[in-house]
Amino acid sequence: MPDIAFDRFHRYAELTALLHDLVREHPHLAAIESIGRSFEGREIWLLTITHAATGPAADKPAFWVDGNIHATEVAASAANLYFVQWLLTHYGHDPEVTRALDTRAFYVCPRINPDGAEWALADRPKWVRSSTRPYPFDDEEIEGLTVEDVDGDGRILQMRVADANGLWKEHPDAPGLMIRREPTETGGNYYRVLPEGSLEGWDGYTLRVKKNKEGLDLNRNFPASWRQEFEQLGAGPYPTSEPEVRAVVDFIARHPNVCGGTTFHTWSGVLLRPFEHLPDEEMHAEDLWHYRRTGDKGRELTGYPAVSVYHDFRYHPKQVIGGTFDWIYEHLGLYSWVVEIWSPMREAGIENYHFIDWFRDHPVDDDVKLWQWSRDQLHGLAHVPWQPFAHPQLGRIEIGGWNRFHAFSNPPPALLERELRRFPRWLLWQALTSPRLELVTAEAEALGGGLYKLRLVAQNTGWLPSYVSKRALERKVVRGAIAEIELPSGATLVQGKRREDLGQLEGKAYKHTGVSFWPDAHVTDDRVKVEWVVRAAAGVEVALTLRHDKAGVVRARLALR
Repeated sequence: MPDIAFDRFHRYAELTALLHDLVREHPHLAAIESIGRSFEGREIWLLTITHAATGPAADKPAFWVDGNIHATEVAASAANLYFVQWLLTHYGHDPEVTRALDTRAFYVCPRINPDGAEWALADRPKWVRSSTRPYPFDDEEIEGLTVEDVDGDGRILQMRVADANGLWKEHPDAPGLMIRREPTETGGNYYRVLPEGSLEGWDGYTLRVKKNKEGLDLNRNFPASWRQEFEQLGAGPYPTSEPEVRAVVDFIARHPNVCGGTTFHTWSGVLLRPFEHLPDEEMHAEDLWHYRRTGDKGRELTGYPAVSVYHDFRYHPKQVIGGTFDWIYEHLGLYSWVVEIWSPMREAGIENYHFIDWFRDHPVDDDVKLWQWSRDQLHGLAHVPWQPFAHPQLGRIEIGGWNRFHAFSNPPPALLERELRRFPRWLLWQALTSPRLELVTAEAEALGGGLYKLRLVAQNTGWLPSYVSKRALERKVVRGAIAEIELPSGATLVQGKRREDLGQLEGKAYKHTGVSFWPDAHVTDDRVKVEWVVRAAAGVEVALTLRHDKAGVVRARLALR
């Protein structure tokens, strides 16, 4: 087993080597492939995790996991890597993991966006939202501030410049902590605070931060609810225009056994569910019930609250987002979740914060708690003392302040593994709720005169129905269980069909409680029976198959006697 360090983040070459090492160590449980190349030509690696001896992944219900579609959110790829190692090392020792890999498959794509992550992890980092491809134009802005590491310490912090009309002042009891001045306040020492970077075209008075030439947001390029740039920044010229997103969409579309998925992002310490553009009232009731149940389990296992994006995580109350990974629910009816790893606010003892609203405005006491947390728990990692610097354009300034990448966008290295431990059990639980076909009986009865009656009975032993969600049924994107009979040479089918669609099998979800005035008349709607009559010579074998795109495959071979 490779020695994987979860107290730091891995660049592309090292991550690639670690993934291949894990597969070499566990060839019976893991396989690796590239599902495409990034804009800069890097392979986008995907691992298939299942016990090959119990059947191929394609014949089993599958669960998708990915991360790091946004460039600086490298803790997301660490969560994927941790999950892969956790599955492989717990197989054969943990009954639930063993059952999952024997009966299900996992498709894990640890780093969807290897280019952006490589920029973020460089010795002299550059931050972009997502892809490194220039968009919407190839031209870079000529004048303004380029956010970058100007003092060469490997970090992008903040710069403060003394200015009598500046918005910011130091907190009187927290040295170096910048807080906003009061609306009518005058007579103090004030500063302008801006990202660390270099300036072009500085006229000594006016200053603006350049927009990155690389303006794409890959998580706005998925097909569902995609909108043009004038409505949705970073969406790209058309859905799946970007190779990274196209690779993901194409893989999932070609693997109908995927029943759900979770994508990892940072940061806020929350589990997010659809819709992003519609209220809960627009969702099928059964789907909403399952989302709430899964969210409750997520809260229990991870400690993170579970909320609706539309109701609790909008960037602006008058705006919605689209073109995200929630495509798998919106178009395909597969239950999707977004994990926003890491809450520095919660770590600092700030409990009553409302996610996105907190970034717009919050009490000064919250800033003080974060400053104290950095000082007492992180040895100053999250808030760096201001240091004088001779800026090539601005002259004498100071660099310091909040360390966004190393303590906010991602957990501090010392706390990373502790944070990653939160998620594997919840991912496993989600996968184990998927539908699964299991054989009840397969039998042949001699009727005389060379006739035989064949019977195949199977049932869905999973929690979810074979169609997964009511949205999938509505969208007509899932077909029923298909029964087939394969006859040997010389045998004929007297009764029944060679291939037949038997419809859907319910699961244990969407059922009422034991005390309910709704009678549950469909007590065996999780089970299906199919019969054939064949004419054949004694001693030959007949092959029977029942398969469902989501719930898997059962096979039986019957010798006629």
